[in-house]
Amino acid sequence: MEDVFRRAAAEFVGTFALIFVGAGAVLIVAPSTGAGNIDVAFAHGLVIAVMVSAVGHISGGHFNPAVTLGFLVTGRLSPVVGGAYWIAQFGGAVAAAALLKWVFPTDLQGNLGSPAVGPGFEPEAALIIEAILTFFLVWVVFATAADPRGTFKSIAGLAIGLTITLDILMAGPITGAAMNPARAFGPELLSGDWDDFWIWYIGPFAGGVLGALSYEWLYLRPLQPPVVGPPETGVVEPRPGDTALS
Repeated sequence: MEDVFRRAAAEFVGTFALIFVGAGAVLIVAPSTGAGNIDVAFAHGLVIAVMVSAVGHISGGHFNPAVTLGFLVTGRLSPVVGGAYWIAQFGGAVAAAALLKWVFPTDLQGNLGSPAVGPGFEPEAALIIEAILTFFLVWVVFATAADPRGTFKSIAGLAIGLTITLDILMAGPITGAAMNPARAFGPELLSGDWDDFWIWYIGPFAGGVLGALSYEWLYLRPLQPPVVGPPETGVVEPRPGDTALS
């Protein structure tokens, strides 16, 4: 249980950082448009890249109940650890939102960075977008952090953070691009803004499960195809200094 606590503590800190930095960036750029979304995208992406790199070796660096659900449904995480992660993730989100509410003046708090459906978009469309964005995220998590053919494990944090950045650049103005029930829950709870709340729970959980199961079934059960390059693949790659023949 001590080990579970240590792993959950890492999830708490990482999720706290995500909401404090990510939602905080939303509050900072709230009056602006256009370039403001770029700021928000990089704030979310960078904090995840840093935190996954920092504690990924301890907890896996989920910081997202949808990612944790993906690991649960593929049997890569026990229910006890998964439950502890969810408590830590939602708890970290609430703590961060509470601190933002205390730090920011009332006139700048708005909805504390809660995700929202953009003007002109239907809630059903927002739901599909959130599911697709989370599919991309969990797919990348499995490809970089869960796949044992690990030449890419050392850059998993960067790849995951950049995926979040790209998703927000595309859909930030449409859905808020939360991709994360905890990212929605903390600000929603502290601001009392629950408009269309179901989008940021059903969408990420569905997309996360689909992303996890599809990568697991396609590439991890069994491990195939082999990584490009080894002799068993039949693909001969040029070594550094060689000239590729094409």
